[in-house]
Amino acid sequence: MSSCLFCRIVSREIPAEIVHENDHVLAFRDLRPVAPTHVLVIPKRHVAAVREAEDTDVELLGQVMIGARDAARKLGLVAGGYRVVMNNGDDAGQTVFHLHAHVLGGRTLAWPPG
Repeated sequence: MSSCLFCRIVSREIPAEIVHENDHVLAFRDLRPVAPTHVLVIPKRHVAAVREAEDTDVELLGQVMIGARDAARKLGLVAGGYRVVMNNGDDAGQTVFHLHAHVLGGRTLAWPPG
């Protein structure tokens, strides 16, 4: 059994409110949202972070971005706009070390973010 929280969500050991899924990615609502709409898009295959991705992971990284687009469409964020964020490492605020993109929307988002 994997100790990775997100791998356990992929395997359905831990429940999540799934908003989008395909063969490559899973998108689910964040338990601590920072925007009215806040979902996480993760690859089903474990990669700890962008910095851990190999050159051969181009398709995996692309699938995460396409998954973010598809989740935003399903959640009605396209017209107003949305933000896609990937934290990479401790100093960037990454707390779960399974690569993931945050899809944030539902309100006007300020810049710079932090």
